[in-house]
Amino acid sequence: MWTQENRARYDRSKLRYPSDLTDEEWATIAPLIPPAKPGGNKRTVDVRAVVNGVMYILSAGCQWAALPKDLPPRSTVNDYLRRWDEDRTLDRIHHALYVLCREQAGREASPTAAIIDSQSVKSAEKGDAASTRRALMRERRSKARSGTSWSIPRAC
Repeated sequence: MWTQENRARYDRSKLRYPSDLTDEEWATIAPLIPPAKPGGNKRTVDVRAVVNGVMYILSAGCQWAALPKDLPPRSTVNDYLRRWDEDRTLDRIHHALYVLCREQAGREASPTAAIIDSQSVKSAEKGDAASTRRALMRERRSKARSGTSWSIPRAC
């Protein structure tokens, strides 16, 4: 519900861009960002600015070329985004935020029940796993039980 407390909590008018992270949001995900690789040069880019760049692209839905000039270069933001996707940093951030949201809503950290509806089952039909296909295929009827199987030639 939009109470005065919630309005102040979600107010993003004081940020440079509405997609920028607040200090509280950054404090939540900063420990999940991997440190710079050892042995190379020191990291010169502000990682928070990189995350703000990623959030800008995702929230605006714009092209990489439209990334504002006051954020890190698009190649830097794109490289970090790809690296964090490969090393599963994005998955860890998502999980941490998911757990935090559930706890703030007064729920258990992980759900204890699931609901599967017909749309969920239909989307599984598009999967590549052979076991999924076998489970969703109709049972084959024997040729002896079919009255038309002898009259239709099989194409090989």
